Amino acid sequence: MTKRKPRRGPDALLGLGLDNNDGHKRITTGEQFAILGGSAETHERMTETVVKTFEELKQRGKHLSEVRPVELADIIKKASPR
Repeated sequence: MTKRKPRRGPDALLGLGLDNNDGHKRITTGEQFAILGGSAETHERMTETVVKTFEELKQRGKHLSEVRPVELADIIKKASPR
């Protein structure tokens, strides 16, 4: 019988905005994320979401790679500005 590796969450987050019509190239990076493109509004919303997501992970005492995709999706949903 072979041992399965424990499932790991993602090692980094990638945000990709596709609604840019003004010609600006927006790039925001951090240790565990990259946000590329989007309109000014979209890029700002993605950045805010990522910052709040990592704040929540810190409060929970977890690293990104320790979070299952379902839990991460819940955190991101709650962190997204309305």
